[in-house]
Amino acid sequence: MAAHLISVVEALAGRTILVVGDVMLDEYITGRPTRMSREAPVPVLELESRQYIAGGSANPAANIVSLGSRAIQVGVIGIDEAGRQLVDILSSSGIDASGVIACGDRPTTVKTRILAQMGLRFPQQLTRIDTVARHDIDSDTEAKIVAFVAAQVTQVDAVLLSHYHGGLLTSSLARQIRDLCSREKVLITADAQGQFNQFAGIDVMKCNAADAQRYLNRTLQTDADFSAAARQLQTALGIKRAAIITRGSRGATVASGDAIDHCPAPRVSDVFDTVGAGDTAIAVATLALTAGSSLVDAVMLANHASGIVVQHLGNYAPTPAELAQSIALGAP
Repeated sequence: MAAHLISVVEALAGRTILVVGDVMLDEYITGRPTRMSREAPVPVLELESRQYIAGGSANPAANIVSLGSRAIQVGVIGIDEAGRQLVDILSSSGIDASGVIACGDRPTTVKTRILAQMGLRFPQQLTRIDTVARHDIDSDTEAKIVAFVAAQVTQVDAVLLSHYHGGLLTSSLARQIRDLCSREKVLITADAQGQFNQFAGIDVMKCNAADAQRYLNRTLQTDADFSAAARQLQTALGIKRAAIITRGSRGATVASGDAIDHCPAPRVSDVFDTVGAGDTAIAVATLALTAGSSLVDAVMLANHASGIVVQHLGNYAPTPAELAQSIALGAP
C-alpha cells in the first residue's frame, strides 16, 4: 500500500486546477509579553514580527502549487493596499492570479491574528480581528467570473470550489460553474463548509464532521453513523461521484455509488494547529482524482497531507517529499 500511494504522489504534479472561492490575506502579528497593561487586565506585547500569507481559497491553490501543479486563482479583492499585497503574494507563490477581480464595494478580506511568543515551539494566539464584507457579489462581478471560468474550463483538469462564506460562491455562481464543468466533462469538487445545498449536483463534495452534524441535525459518533450520513448527503444533494466527511484523527468516510469506505488517518503525535487542514485535504484529493487515482487512494493521500499540516502553525502546504515520507513512515 505504501509503495502504491507514493507512486500516486508522483502523479500529482503537472495538473492544472482552477480554484474559485473567497481569497483573503492572513496577517500574523507576533509579540513578546513584557508586562500587564495599566489600562486593562491584558498583557502588553512588544512587536517581534509581522507576516502576511495568502489565505482562504488561496490556501488550496498554494497546496496545488507546492505539489508541482498549476493553480489558477479566481476570487475578489477590494481596491485597497491589502488587495494589492494579496495579489503580489499569490504571484510570488507561483499562483496564477489572473482570475482575481478588484471590486469597489468591499474591502479585501484580512484576518489579523495577534500572537504571543511564550518560549514554546509556536506562539500562542490571543485574538483575531477580521476585516470582511459578507454580502454577495453583484451581478456584474458574477458575470465576469462566469466568463473567466468559461474561457478556462476546457484548459484545466478540474475546478475546485473553496467556500469561506465571503459572498463569492453564491448559489447562482456555483450552479453556473457546475453546468460549465458538466458540459465540458471537467471534474468539479468543493469544500462545502456548511452551506451544502448550493453545491448540489457536483462531482465530489467534502465537509467536516461538525458541518455534517449541523446540516443533518443529528450527532455522528460511530462508523455506522458516518456511513449513513455520507450516504444521505450524496443522495440528497445528487453528488455524482463521492461525498466525503473528514473526521480529524479518525480519518474520513467516503460514500460513492453503492460503496462506503472508512479511510484511517496516520498517527500524529504533535497536533499544533488544525487551520488549513481541510484546504489541503480537498486540494490533494482533487489532484489525485485528476491523476486517475481511486477515491480511496485520493482520500488516503489527503489524510496524510492533512496530518502534516496540523503539525505546523497556520496555513502550510506540504511538499511531495514530505507527503511521501509520511506514507513511508507508516501508512495507516
